[in-house]
Amino acid sequence: MKNTITLVCLFIGSIVFAQEQTPNTQKKDTIKTEVVNVITTYAPKVTDAFKIKRKPVVSLSKDIQKKELNYQIKSVPVASTFVPKSGTLKGIDVGKQERLFDNYFSAGFGNNTTPFVEMYMHNYTPYDGEYAVGLNFIYTNDPVPETILSSSYYNIDVDLFFKQEQRYFDWHMGFKGERDMYNWYGLPKGYDFQEFVINSIESQQTYKNYKFFGGVSLQDSYINKVDAAISLFSDDYESSELNALLTADFAFPLGRYGLELEDLQVKTSLNFLGGTFARSYDDINEIKHQFFNVGIHPFYNFAFNEFDIKVGAKGYFSMDVANSKNQFFIYPDVEVNYPVIGKLANLYIGANGDLYTNSYRSLSREMPYLSPTQNIQQTNQVFNAFGGLRGILSSKINYNVQASFKNEENKALFVVNRSKSNGITTGDINGFSYKSYEYGNSFTTIYDNINTLSITGEINYDYSKELTLGLHTEFNNYTTDLQTDPWGLPQIKADVFGHYKTSKWYAGANIYFVGDRPSISFNDNNPSDINLESYIDINVNGGYHINDIFSVFLRANNIMNNSYEKHINFNVQGVQIIGGVVWKFDAIF
Repeated sequence: MKNTITLVCLFIGSIVFAQEQTPNTQKKDTIKTEVVNVITTYAPKVTDAFKIKRKPVVSLSKDIQKKELNYQIKSVPVASTFVPKSGTLKGIDVGKQERLFDNYFSAGFGNNTTPFVEMYMHNYTPYDGEYAVGLNFIYTNDPVPETILSSSYYNIDVDLFFKQEQRYFDWHMGFKGERDMYNWYGLPKGYDFQEFVINSIESQQTYKNYKFFGGVSLQDSYINKVDAAISLFSDDYESSELNALLTADFAFPLGRYGLELEDLQVKTSLNFLGGTFARSYDDINEIKHQFFNVGIHPFYNFAFNEFDIKVGAKGYFSMDVANSKNQFFIYPDVEVNYPVIGKLANLYIGANGDLYTNSYRSLSREMPYLSPTQNIQQTNQVFNAFGGLRGILSSKINYNVQASFKNEENKALFVVNRSKSNGITTGDINGFSYKSYEYGNSFTTIYDNINTLSITGEINYDYSKELTLGLHTEFNNYTTDLQTDPWGLPQIKADVFGHYKTSKWYAGANIYFVGDRPSISFNDNNPSDINLESYIDINVNGGYHINDIFSVFLRANNIMNNSYEKHINFNVQGVQIIGGVVWKFDAIF
């Protein structure tokens, strides 16, 4: 009780003392306000930071450690409500694919007793190799009307081919045989040939050519391929000719050491041509020709910006063995292409040249009525400068227009031989009988230096997948050196063609136009210049596919039945119609 009274008294006394004390006066703040100008900014660095030298060790309680969880999936089947929606494949309509066969046999028959046979057989297996056999035969019995001598002819071609593929190279070999018979039926019109003279003329001439060839194609080698061929050509008048050719193509890579360069292409050749004619046209002396040529043709193709450029040259060392003459020939081989307007117009310009070795076989294929008394020479095409424009106007039309200027030395021209008979004689005063080609009914070859300015144009129009149309025209202007005219060469040529094809039917047509051609005619051994008239030749063909294996065809040539003179004194046959059947089949072995 006493303690309680004491505490109460002390509490009341402290309150009274606090009320009587006078409060102190608050001191004034002496800090003044100032403006601080920051001159440079502070860029803190990592090195300025205080580094803790010890790594803290944090020990986790067992209560907060992660526990492993084990998942288990309970498979429950669920009915799917997804239904896939079928779509339609869209693409290009390429039409019905034609069934192809490796072999076919075709046979037919036409007017003027014209049988026709054509066959081709082919087989390929990866290990046994590839082989092919071809045969072509046609014969016509006196197709040219109003000719005194026979105008019959036939052509037989046989081809054999075999190819074998090895691991690092491929090799092939083959044989080609040709036998062509013609008649010198074009007797000159300025002579009155008696019947006994006509009966003494055996106008038939047969050309025979046998060619063996082979080659090797290499892989991963500087040598791309090597080809060799040897041909033996002869006729019924003891003429013979041997032609041996060896070619090799090389490719030298220039894109080494990081350079983006194309390969340098080099073509080489060795060619020997030798032949004899039993006699000349004017005497009984033998005529020989022998040429040996060594050629090299390097060229390089590259692109620069939008230009496609070809740079090359051709060189030949030529030996005229029969005349003991040797010559070097060098020709350019350059071409530049530039797309002026994309694919619409591609401008090109270039120049080249070449050495052409004429042969008895090549001349006789161009002019089958040659006399076996030819003077064979080489044609030197000094240069051929050309330029033009080509392009694709649309997906259906493409065109090409070109102008060129050629300079040719010793260009071959064909002129008719003069007749040794006056129509009533069959031999000369020395007792030698005239040959069947010495009645003005054969041709000889003469040579001249000719400059040719040409303008050509062609256009192709694919109207549809079934129909294709086209036109090709050529205009030439010739300048001769020794001759008064370019004998037998037309100034204007044109060709219009069309092809139509469906799954069952097919048809085609060609219209040829050839302008006037200068020629020489003999009347009583007096030469005169004449012009052979221009002509138009229309050919049509068509057929029907009975099924995939059998089909029938029909061909009609010269349907206007024009008996024009293709060569002086040699009229062509009129309309010719051939019909037949085609059998296509797979391998039978």
